[in-house]
Amino acid sequence: MATFLYKLGRLAFRRRRYVALVWVALLALAGFGAASASTATSSSFSIPGTEAQRAFDLLEQRFPGVGADGATARVVFKAPGDGKMTDPANKAEVNKVVGELKSGSDQIAAVTDPYTAGAVSKDGSTAYVSVSYKVNSMELTDATRESLEDVGHAAQKSGLTVEIGGDALMVIPETGATEIIGVAVAAVVLVITFGSLVAAGLPLLTALIGVGVGVSTITALANVLDLGSTTSILAMMIGLAVGIDYALFIVSRYRAELAEGREREEAAGRAVGTAGSAVVFAGLTVVIALAGLAVVNIPMLTKMGFAAAGTVVIAVLIALTLVPAMMGFAGKRVMGRKARKAAGAPSESEGKPNMGTRWARFVLRRPVWVLLIGVIGLGTVAVPAASLEMGLPDEGSQPTSTTQRRAYDLLSDGFGPGFNGPLMVVVDTAKSSDGKAAAKQVSDEISGIKGVVAVTPAQFNKAGDTAMITVIPKDRPSSVDTENVVHSIRDAGEGLKSDTGAEVLVTGSTAMNIDFSQKMNDALLPYLALVVGLAFLLLMLVFRSVLVPLKAALGFLLSVVAALGAVVAVYQWGWLGSLFGVEQTGPIMSMMPIFMVGVVFGLAMDYEVFLVTRMREAYVHGEKPGQAIVTGFRHGARVVTAAAVIMMAVFAGFIGSSEQMVKMIGFSLAIAVFFDAFVVRMAIVPAVLALLGRRAWWLPNWLDRILPNVDVEGEKLREQLGETSAAGHGPGGDAGGERELARV
Repeated sequence: MATFLYKLGRLAFRRRRYVALVWVALLALAGFGAASASTATSSSFSIPGTEAQRAFDLLEQRFPGVGADGATARVVFKAPGDGKMTDPANKAEVNKVVGELKSGSDQIAAVTDPYTAGAVSKDGSTAYVSVSYKVNSMELTDATRESLEDVGHAAQKSGLTVEIGGDALMVIPETGATEIIGVAVAAVVLVITFGSLVAAGLPLLTALIGVGVGVSTITALANVLDLGSTTSILAMMIGLAVGIDYALFIVSRYRAELAEGREREEAAGRAVGTAGSAVVFAGLTVVIALAGLAVVNIPMLTKMGFAAAGTVVIAVLIALTLVPAMMGFAGKRVMGRKARKAAGAPSESEGKPNMGTRWARFVLRRPVWVLLIGVIGLGTVAVPAASLEMGLPDEGSQPTSTTQRRAYDLLSDGFGPGFNGPLMVVVDTAKSSDGKAAAKQVSDEISGIKGVVAVTPAQFNKAGDTAMITVIPKDRPSSVDTENVVHSIRDAGEGLKSDTGAEVLVTGSTAMNIDFSQKMNDALLPYLALVVGLAFLLLMLVFRSVLVPLKAALGFLLSVVAALGAVVAVYQWGWLGSLFGVEQTGPIMSMMPIFMVGVVFGLAMDYEVFLVTRMREAYVHGEKPGQAIVTGFRHGARVVTAAAVIMMAVFAGFIGSSEQMVKMIGFSLAIAVFFDAFVVRMAIVPAVLALLGRRAWWLPNWLDRILPNVDVEGEKLREQLGETSAAGHGPGGDAGGERELARV
């Protein structure tokens, strides 16, 4: 592989104008496709194989005019002072609003009158109007949304407090200016790392081009592939981070080759041949982790994973082709002034040891202490993960500045928290001898369940074979008590089916969320086994070792559990919540752990590959195990540190998003990268390798014969180029370090 990539790097450098032209053309084509594509009209959410989904499908089949997936809105009114919503003036205002809503849009299916539907609180202070639409929230026109908001604003002039909840006002998430801050931090880190504006600008420019191609392609295909709005944001988040990192490693190796006095084209070829091999395998681990989300069998999550994986593939291709082409345009300006003057002079290793060298030597002197402190520290942070509760947040997790959150609070105060998450019970009476009696028995049974405060009369379809019953739980939608109510209804339904022949199914957004969370829980272990297993095999190919991949996987699991502990502490317990914009604590978003596992595993393997490949390269070229660790850190520690800081900055930039899911994933990825890069890869990994010594690179002979040699460390490339590496003269070896570590 190294030989092929070496030739590719030289070709891209030599034909840089054509390569740049191809990528600019792809960006323009993708941009044109995104600009001309119709707006995504659907963002369907289905959970195959669950009861909530079966009930949902049955509703669509038996109640064709209801629009089971249609958008909904609730216009909530609160009387001023001690006034009542039943006062004539207030009642007239509400009736006026009902009339305006009905005539406000042809997308409206129904508008309920609160005075006939029993939607006035017991104390008379609060009332709400329910609005249902013929289409889902993504298909609502701007005019329909504006009409809804205008009606609410007009009603406020009468002195009433009017707020609007529901998914009808759901819009594409705003990520805010904090993303730009993340990119700015990345730029500063690159300038500090390279000491050259040109070198710092290269990874940023190429990463932005890659993200532009990837996100524009997703936008262009969003309508065709039914991609949600969150898909492009997550693809941008991951694509930007890995794009900068992969380019960073290529440029860093290119500068090292130039510093040794090689010609620019040769340096570019060697950089792509060596660091590029690591980029390919690091990218493959990320792609495996993201594409592996398909095992969960939730279409939305599968699409998110494949879209993000596609962006990573583009980032790898950019790193292997456009980066060497841009290095050709940059010339020797990719080096700082001091470095340009010193090009061809003795390497830095002959001077003062850098921070990576000093840290590696420290770890080699105290491997047991470093290992214990790292493991115990992460273990302590991981403790809150034992209290992890998963679910999907409701509108109560929205900022208090939004009308949706204020409507949620008004309903909770006036009617009880459960009114924000009613359960829809579907009774299939097709096989029942007396459908109405069966539905009545179901209603009576549910009324006696603990945690249920209200049950509406059954509503039958025209055929009379299916009934809908609305159940109001006592607690808020995301609470454990509400989840228990859902399970109790389902348990009661099994007995009712044997008694009446009617099948009882529970659906609605709350039940959907519960089933979704359960499915995510069930899929977590199989997903972990698949991803870790495939990546283990991949890393065995890279490192020609059994213990190194095993150590990499165990270190990853430790950092992920610690990151989950931090997420629970902040978002579930509320520790430092105000610092991260947490206004309402609650269960952790159910898709977050499995998505974090997928992404962080890929990124963790990035650092493992980039750092340990340098050690493997030095070891293969004759260095002793201890000195190979020092060599790996001398060349890789600064770059890996910069890459980790950049990733953290990019991910942390998404904490400012208005979308709770994006906010939580941004935080979890940022903290997981911190734990994995700085604690696991920088401390635990060298400590374990120091304790293992030569055994770290052991591979059974029979396995060595079976595994293909992918030549990531570039041994075959060096042989082809006519180079030999004597023992003790690996990359960057120094006599002082050799003497110090002779005993290791």
